Amino acid sequence: MLEFPERGDSAVLVGLDFGDPDYVDSLEELRQLAVSARIAPCGVVSGRRAKPDPALFAGTGKTDELAAAVAATGAGLVIFNHNLSPVQQRNLERRLDCWVLDRTGLILEIFAQRAVSHEGKLQVELARLQHRATRLVRGWTHLERQKGGIGLRGGPGETQLESDRRLLAKRVKLLKDRLARLQRQRKVRRRARERRDVLRVSLVGYTNAGKTTLFNALANAKGYVADQLFATLDTTSRRVYLGEGRFAVLSDTVGFIRELPHTLVAAFRATLEETAEADLLLHVVDAHHPQRDAQIAEVNRVLEEIGAKHIPQLLVWNKTDLTGIPAGLERDAYGKIPRVRISARTQEGLDLLRQALREQALGDDGALADAFAEPVWAAAGR
Repeated sequence: MLEFPERGDSAVLVGLDFGDPDYVDSLEELRQLAVSARIAPCGVVSGRRAKPDPALFAGTGKTDELAAAVAATGAGLVIFNHNLSPVQQRNLERRLDCWVLDRTGLILEIFAQRAVSHEGKLQVELARLQHRATRLVRGWTHLERQKGGIGLRGGPGETQLESDRRLLAKRVKLLKDRLARLQRQRKVRRRARERRDVLRVSLVGYTNAGKTTLFNALANAKGYVADQLFATLDTTSRRVYLGEGRFAVLSDTVGFIRELPHTLVAAFRATLEETAEADLLLHVVDAHHPQRDAQIAEVNRVLEEIGAKHIPQLLVWNKTDLTGIPAGLERDAYGKIPRVRISARTQEGLDLLRQALREQALGDDGALADAFAEPVWAAAGR
């Protein structure tokens, strides 16, 4: 039976090019994900294919090359920059004689390490169990034996696999019930904020774009900040003073990433509803990142998936201290502000951001202007 590597162990990364124009950047992102999971990348195996191999994903020749890399580096883990089927993952583990993680499994591992709050831990556990449901067999021989006998758990002849699936389904139902109860509590708090007629603002953006740094600067908070992917997971809300007697409730949310696992989106849906119920989204963008346009598009895709596409956005181009472009704000033909350039780290331009938020809070007797929504969503794709 394989023993899962400890944190800090080394891993060989695998990235195959199927014609993706962002292949190089995606592979670098995989390296950052591995480091964020406290795994040390010790080698990279790459190549080009027209389509995945049904049995081994990478094909026989590339799997042999991967086995040689594992033997040469002594790695106890192989991480694919792709999503593997249960059969592919099981076959690869048998051929390589080590643990294999796909991109979804790696992101779930990071979330499991970073969850702090009770709700966050429940959401991560639910996502991991749902992902694991199709991977129960894992090649273990004990799953093939019959339990047999009268009066044993599950009845006569129940296999270990069937028993495991039944217990897993029971645990999934329990987690969903607990999360539903927390969701009801969250709705009560949300209705209380709505009665106070306070502007509700949610920070969204690609992971590591600087959302929590901005949240700390605006709300004078002390959220965990680090130069790594998914540094924080739990949603936090604070009351923020905008000036001229106006306030807003600002919520920091989990960051997005390309190919964010659907199990995570489903498990975190209750938390992400905080985003869908906001009056305004501050879409924080790493202005220094070469793939910022692709990151903006990916965030918008996830927002559409959770039902938040209709909410007006204010683009916040962060990290201007790295770009050399000074802080500032832009106005469209309607006089609205679709974009603000700031540096959350140096706090340059935060006064301009507060001005933009104040204008939204003052518009239409506290409601957002209808003309603001359409131009900003269109601008987010540029």
